[in-house]
Amino acid sequence: MTPHKPISYGHQNITDEDIQAVVETLRSDYLTQGPKLAEFEQDFAQKVGAKYAVAVCNGTAALHLSAMALNVHDGDNVIVTSLTFAASANCIRYCGGNVCFCDIDKENYLIDLNKLEAMLTTHPQGYYKGIVPVDFAGYPIHAEKLKALADQYHLWVIEDACHAPGAYFIDSKGNKQLAGNGTFADLTCFSFHPVKHIATGEGGMVTTNNKELYDKLCLYRTHGITRNPELMHENHGGWYYEMVELGFNYRMTDFQAALGISQLKRLDWSLQRRQEIAGKYNDAFKDIPQIKTPEVAKEVYHAYHLYVIQIEKRKELFDYLRNLNIFVQVHYEPVHLMPYYKNWGNKAGDLPIVEEYSQHCLSLPMYPTLTDEEQDWVIEKMKEFVK
Repeated sequence: MTPHKPISYGHQNITDEDIQAVVETLRSDYLTQGPKLAEFEQDFAQKVGAKYAVAVCNGTAALHLSAMALNVHDGDNVIVTSLTFAASANCIRYCGGNVCFCDIDKENYLIDLNKLEAMLTTHPQGYYKGIVPVDFAGYPIHAEKLKALADQYHLWVIEDACHAPGAYFIDSKGNKQLAGNGTFADLTCFSFHPVKHIATGEGGMVTTNNKELYDKLCLYRTHGITRNPELMHENHGGWYYEMVELGFNYRMTDFQAALGISQLKRLDWSLQRRQEIAGKYNDAFKDIPQIKTPEVAKEVYHAYHLYVIQIEKRKELFDYLRNLNIFVQVHYEPVHLMPYYKNWGNKAGDLPIVEEYSQHCLSLPMYPTLTDEEQDWVIEKMKEFVK
């Protein structure tokens, strides 16, 4: 079989219902700051089990506003995993903070909690201000264990769950803890980029259970401007507003929110389909020692934004598959070795696990509309390459 079209590592799924939802909003009285935004926020908060949700223009804005809401400022030291998209670290730099990178666990590719604790014990209380863990590929951090460390050292937590809506772990009491429910993280960020579980073109969300942080997010999202009499210094009438903080225009439009509402209704289906695809890959590669497949703990529900393997001849496989119209991808080059962050004193050899991982990782096609026939083709060509 030769695929009739290229197969990418990820792809959006836009249905007639999605299109209709957007069209109805385009024909309404509101294109932005209207009722669909609030509806999307309420639906999303309910889905992940959080008290509050704030929709923004993209996942990077979600991270930036979170750092602002937690008062990150010049000189603050914040621990970030190096296995992530650059925005997870950049949000700290936007506020003037220092990014201190931590290595990953070689089994689940998340921030290594033992190495994190070692970092914390080498400095006095107060040296570090917070932690930005990442639910890499859709694997949720064990936020209960992370929170225990954070509390011990008086740190806040921004959970980057941009890969992981619907992911969860089972806590020490046997309870299901969804990424973004606010039980253990101060703030959790999500992305609605086209290849993510929920696509709004560009878009993001921050969830929290903290009313004070929620109010800050809402204020910073809209230029720092308010019409709330409780926040204003003066009030000259119904037209009056004040800029009380330096904020940004990080708003999401109503037609994007309408698309998000429609997409959110299919999240459970998307997660189930991703589980099926991952299971098929696992079965196909289980007896091939050259291919290391993802490991998932029993207490974890993986959201599978990505299906990442490790293989020795990564570049050769990448080129081989690309020539067959199978557009695999690498996630990620370690952030601490990006030229910008090397200028801040980071260097090769600092984080051996993530650096070793990054030489062998490859993301295979993983999205809910990937057909069985297309996945069979990918598996067939993978096996051909290994042979």
